[in-house]
Amino acid sequence: MIIDRYIIREIIKPTLAISTVLIVIFGCYISTRYGEDAVHGMLSGSSVIQLILLRIVIALEMLLPTTLYLSVVIALGRLYRDAELTAMFACGISMTRVIKSVFLLSIIGALVVACLSLFIRPWAWNQFFRIKTQAEANFDLTRMKGGNFYETSDGERVIFADKVDNKKNRAKRVFIQTKREDSLQIIYAAKASQLRDETTGKPILVFQDGHLYEFFSPGEYGLILEFENSAMDLVPKDIFQHEYKVKAVATKTLLHSNNLEEIAELQWRLTAPLSIILLALLGIPLSRSSPRQGKYVKAPLAILFFAGYYTFSALTKKWVSQGVIGVVPGIWWGQILLAALIGLLLWQPVFLRYWRKR
Repeated sequence: MIIDRYIIREIIKPTLAISTVLIVIFGCYISTRYGEDAVHGMLSGSSVIQLILLRIVIALEMLLPTTLYLSVVIALGRLYRDAELTAMFACGISMTRVIKSVFLLSIIGALVVACLSLFIRPWAWNQFFRIKTQAEANFDLTRMKGGNFYETSDGERVIFADKVDNKKNRAKRVFIQTKREDSLQIIYAAKASQLRDETTGKPILVFQDGHLYEFFSPGEYGLILEFENSAMDLVPKDIFQHEYKVKAVATKTLLHSNNLEEIAELQWRLTAPLSIILLALLGIPLSRSSPRQGKYVKAPLAILFFAGYYTFSALTKKWVSQGVIGVVPGIWWGQILLAALIGLLLWQPVFLRYWRKR
């Protein structure tokens, strides 16, 4: 048990360090991406923080297997470099003991990834799309900057103002284009101000001295109106109805689906816990090195294996959703091939010793 705890502890050390670094790097990348929307007035500060945290939670499904995999390679590589594993083997401790320790740690990781993949990630994606849709729909004139175009509701509405007085919630020379399924509406007004509806409390834009142009489907007449004052609700009625995304669908809903895209998504979620186990076991043979080599010597090779595995998994998911390959084994092709590779690499030394004796 002491040896098992020692090996597990040596793997956990780089796991904590690598996971922290990866989360910080990913968080900084996402902050840059959505922080730009906050600067340009597309998203509020609180919405940006919520979106960043949700994206980090979503990314944990892939970050944890990556971290554990690299940690096994680095930790065992250090034990090989310092000849600690060589000493263990000389004392009668077999490679099976090392595999057992890594396997037990990967089982714990698989349970965490299973919760993330099957339950937390779909919930996080659903919350992510809901917050983003709501934030974009609740467009605020006070966050606009003059001379910039702003898209809301996934490009359905484009707003432009030549000059904006953020303190007084007013704008000059305002242009708004709204796309609908069967029509295109354009509003141009000399002035506009943002107010609150006394009944509903929702934000509305009040236009002064403008024109409204509405164009319908081809073959029908358009409409041109001139007005002194007009108001438009900034919050659509279906604010909480965001576009359908299969990755935001609850797992229990996918269990009874016959849709290929949903089947592919379900298989992806089910393979995630198995992937962390297989990748951790793959790290064992990839960590083999001589005492003169550094503990990071096998890291580049390990990264290549990891990239190839996840690229192939992503391709099989796409092929299943498109009907290119059958749902059986479907995405599981990646796990089957990876398991075969692990078996070959782990048993290779045994075969070599056997042939040398002969």
